[in-house]
Amino acid sequence: QVQLVESGGGLVQPGGSLRLSCAASGSIFSINAMGWYRQAPGKQRELVAAITSGGSTNYADSVKGRFTISRDNAKNTVYLQMNSLKPEDTAVYYCNAEVRNKLGYLEVWGQGTLVTVSS
Repeated sequence: QVQLVESGGGLVQPGGSLRLSCAASGSIFSINAMGWYRQAPGKQRELVAAITSGGSTNYADSVKGRFTISRDNAKNTVYLQMNSLKPEDTAVYYCNAEVRNKLGYLEVWGQGTLVTVSS
């Protein structure tokens, strides 16, 4: 059993910052890519940012220059630093990880954390 637990969401004013964290726990041999997705009301889930085990990153155009993804492999944790937040960043943010354990490769999702950007 592998779990992803997210934290750090909340209400922030436009222009503000938040930092999301996502920790993986359970039966884990290794973790390949980790990422953050978001889903706004009435919209499809979309990739926000992803990072490989080697540290290569990929960002959605809408967040480039404002968001930074990082990870601590020793802690099986991924972070998303969000700066200059805009109302259109409001969404539920989900953590995702490609985990290898004794069962093979698994794609695991967190439960989601709500980010609301509003004055």
